[in-house]
Amino acid sequence: MSWATLEFFYSDHFHVQLQEGHRFPMEKYKLLRKELIEKGIVNENQFYASNPISQDFLSLAHDKNYVKDVLDLTLDRKSARKIGLPLSKEMINRARASAQAFTQAVESSISQGFSASLAGGTHHAHYNAGEGFCFFNDFAINTRLLGKKSPQRKILILDLDVHQGNGNSSILKKDRNVFIVSFHGKNNYPFKKISSHIDVGFEDGTEDHAYLTKLADTISQLRHLKFDNIFYQAGVDALAGDRFGKLSLSLQGLEERDRMVFEWAFKDRIPIASAIGGGYNQDIKQTLEANTNTFEVAKSLFGKIN
Repeated sequence: MSWATLEFFYSDHFHVQLQEGHRFPMEKYKLLRKELIEKGIVNENQFYASNPISQDFLSLAHDKNYVKDVLDLTLDRKSARKIGLPLSKEMINRARASAQAFTQAVESSISQGFSASLAGGTHHAHYNAGEGFCFFNDFAINTRLLGKKSPQRKILILDLDVHQGNGNSSILKKDRNVFIVSFHGKNNYPFKKISSHIDVGFEDGTEDHAYLTKLADTISQLRHLKFDNIFYQAGVDALAGDRFGKLSLSLQGLEERDRMVFEWAFKDRIPIASAIGGGYNQDIKQTLEANTNTFEVAKSLFGKIN
């Protein structure tokens, strides 16, 4: 196996046209795939388009009535408004394909060591409700799916998006096969946090040194727990200048964050599946550079596999 044999999954072929000025940067997903190809980080033939995930898989983590209401486009207006994205056939197909992309990334990571979805990390979706641009919780779905297949596997959800993964915790906190870690802005959305197994809330304006020091300490603790899989939410909205962030990490700081995570997984031979999570910089090029760096760091390590 080598970097050239690794597989990556996307859902941007399900096109959704948002209204002008919408806060969600829908275009970043296709732009990231293009950037990775143009920079020679990932070959075009390593990318696979994902189909919508099955309704049965959605129901592993979500209430069947909620799933049906979303798929039938009959979710009540108030509930749909909390999600912040249009309740349309095109949008739901994309959301389902995004969840399937992470399912495929998890499967591929188990055999290859590393894989990623060029979307996902939808950690604000709860059992019977969505919010924060999230209809369905891909990490929760795949924790339950992997738990059904291999109940003995111990899964770590390492959520380094700037927003606390409240949906991960609300769905999975009592599941025996999962351990949830969230690094996030203390004063940021969601304003009502749902506790994970380890929560680290940073003050506004936190910079690289404080963040990376805490991450190094946490990884040192986690290594003793001997995980079988890592699901990595690699959101880049902790970057200074992000519209919905409040932290002040640099591009170099985020790159070092990713290096610490990937080095741990690589050295300890823990399969790791990554999702790109959030990123909402006023200058989309900054978000794309941060996302691209995540893949470049992964290649510097997993590219050593022979």
